Amino acid sequence: MGSAADRGNDVRGTHPGHLPEGLADAIRATAGEIADLLRGAPDTGAPVPGLVWTVGEVAAHLARANALMAEAAAGRSRRYGDGTPQGIAAANEQVLASFGERRAEPLAAMIVAQADAYLDAASGPPADERLMTPMGPMDRAVLGSYLLTHMLGHGHDLARALKRPHMVDRDRVALALPFMVEAMPRVTDPAATAGLNARYAVRLRGGGRIGVTFTDGVATVGREVPDRPECTISVEPVTFLLMALGRCSPAGALARGRVVAWGRRPWLGPRFPAYFKAP
Repeated sequence: MGSAADRGNDVRGTHPGHLPEGLADAIRATAGEIADLLRGAPDTGAPVPGLVWTVGEVAAHLARANALMAEAAAGRSRRYGDGTPQGIAAANEQVLASFGERRAEPLAAMIVAQADAYLDAASGPPADERLMTPMGPMDRAVLGSYLLTHMLGHGHDLARALKRPHMVDRDRVALALPFMVEAMPRVTDPAATAGLNARYAVRLRGGGRIGVTFTDGVATVGREVPDRPECTISVEPVTFLLMALGRCSPAGALARGRVVAWGRRPWLGPRFPAYFKAP
């Protein structure tokens, strides 16, 4: 499979200018690949491994979530849960209960159309305001990173359920990082980090890094690593995103060498994933 940029180089247009390079192409490509997965699904009532949802329910959730993010990008945001993982999960169930479509073709078309609607909104004049999203206020670029990350997580779910290759790759993980930086403090588990003081450098192999500092249990996250980190984590990029989204076992990743930790407090490395709860 080629890179997201390679897949997006057709004349149907990129929305340049207001989004990071490659993000529009990645959003469009990911939505299209999810739609292709759905159109090839023999049964949308099939279960999805690791979830309580069926293939059709995951697709319905994606269709509604893409619509929600397109509305947010256009400045028509609405309340969706309370911003916590638990509140978002409850809102997801409420939306699924009120939205009955489970057929593959209509849902595939909705997922693509709403991803395009986000790109149309994001291609307009730059907006200085922070847009309201289920995970709190964000600008359009971070919202696009959120949209991509959300589709990648559930695209991975659908690929597993249908026994097809998933679409998470190194290029798209790099485009997901702005959302990860924004979201990580909001999904920190207070019970797991209570009283924690630690400085982490998370380095993605091949490029990309995140600095995470816990001060009395409160996380500060940025693209620069802290001075003198007490634990440095080197992680394969796809593994990083799948672990962050709860789709990959940290223990298994450690055992296969996809995650390595070192520093003055290397034992902090295996504990790191448990500090966060994905919505």
